[in-house]
Amino acid sequence: MKKNSFWYGALVFGTGIFMASYRVVGKNKRSKNLKAEEDATKETKGGSNTSEQTYADFSDLTDDYDIIIVGASGAGMTAAIEAKDAGLNPIILEKMPFAGGNTVKSSSGMNASTTKFQEAEGIEDSNDAFYEEILAGGHGTNDKALLRYFVDHSAAAIDWLDQKGIKLNNLTITGGMKQKRTHRPSDGSAIGSYLIKGLLKAVHKRNIPILVNAAVTAINKNEGKVDQVTVEISGAEPKTLTAKAIIVATGGFGASKEMIEKFRPELKGYISTNQKGSTGDGIKMIEKLGGQAIDMEQIQIHPTVQQDEGILIGEVVRGEGAILVNQAGSRFVNELDTRDKVSAAITDLPEKSAYLIFDQGVRDRAKAIEFYDKKGYVSSGKDLKELAEKLNIPGSQLDKTVVTWNQSVADKRDKEFNRTTAMENGLTKPDYFAIKIAPGIHYTMGGIKVNTRTEVLNKENQPIEGLYVAGELAGGLHGNNRIGGNSVAEIIVFGRQAGQQAAEYVKNQY
Repeated sequence: MKKNSFWYGALVFGTGIFMASYRVVGKNKRSKNLKAEEDATKETKGGSNTSEQTYADFSDLTDDYDIIIVGASGAGMTAAIEAKDAGLNPIILEKMPFAGGNTVKSSSGMNASTTKFQEAEGIEDSNDAFYEEILAGGHGTNDKALLRYFVDHSAAAIDWLDQKGIKLNNLTITGGMKQKRTHRPSDGSAIGSYLIKGLLKAVHKRNIPILVNAAVTAINKNEGKVDQVTVEISGAEPKTLTAKAIIVATGGFGASKEMIEKFRPELKGYISTNQKGSTGDGIKMIEKLGGQAIDMEQIQIHPTVQQDEGILIGEVVRGEGAILVNQAGSRFVNELDTRDKVSAAITDLPEKSAYLIFDQGVRDRAKAIEFYDKKGYVSSGKDLKELAEKLNIPGSQLDKTVVTWNQSVADKRDKEFNRTTAMENGLTKPDYFAIKIAPGIHYTMGGIKVNTRTEVLNKENQPIEGLYVAGELAGGLHGNNRIGGNSVAEIIVFGRQAGQQAAEYVKNQY
């Protein structure tokens, strides 16, 4: 491609938040981009560590590709890397003005079992234990074949990332897990922007084109095979592109008020943590091809969401030792129970909100808190009394709650709520901090039915030839409740599988 026909994107990466600002140096100058950029910036601004990334111009498009990937998400870019490494010619089409999807907003980390990083820390784990804990978290409703594949390939996914310079060697724990399986960057920062930065670097190194502001509006089938997409690029006339296989990685529908209200009317009005592009496009297009949408009513509510801007307060804060208190200053739940149970406990409070309480020690271990502080979400006090005054909660009760909690940590026994994890450190290091939270829409467990080869299944449970799905767009893996840290693992495990299987299909068929 010609240098003067690229978009140059300054990708600014912070603690799990991403900002994209663009300079047009080619023909792709259209006013639609301005509002998209403004919206993206408002939604994701913040951070540091700038990296340059080039995006292809639509004038460089050809009519035919080996594989078209719809969605420059974590799963989409992972699939593209595998397809390219298999010797094929992929392109990634992204409707938003930047790459990253929902992945870039991920916070806590990536779950995996029996990894080299666990071994280095002396953590004894097994794939079977990981499997059973996920199954319990999903209340036994998970697709067991997908779950088995996911667990058994999780450690290899960590190694694959490490080989590409994306090292996740800092371990923590999330709700519903009994072992430290949540892998994050070395400094303990949020995983999302770090992961996307690394994947973009790998994509760019392989000269895989990413076209942004390119909305795929239809996926087409000819003679029984899926082989075409219709794409609208920055207001230009729709264009049809042909491919030997198509991978769809457009994410879920957590930002679609219409779909949320259709499948879960009681969630109307809930704030969402999802990026604006998560509107269920892939689901709608694949259903028209005969694909099945399953578990659509299974929409996850995350317990700790900042309500002004819909920013997720990552599970790592609790995983590093924070507690939750109500307006009376008392604990009311096992903070590291599964997300559905913690969310329900908060919703059952009269105030329907709560406070995360933590000390400087937690802040030192959970680097994402620095971002939350810069956004103005963190209240602080030199001692618990000062903090309680700022929160307008009883200081004596908050002090009693923390004293009791610290004794539970010392005894390694939580008599009140039977918490058993993230009890290595008490809340003893001033200053003390709080973040006000309430539940918000976070993830859609439902989606397109696939097999372990990531092939889309029709209503007869037969593969639709040439069509693959990866990431949050796929349904079934998580059952009716997702464990924190499993979504990032899913995009890598099944993104790799989609790229590999699509490449194998193309080589065998063509």
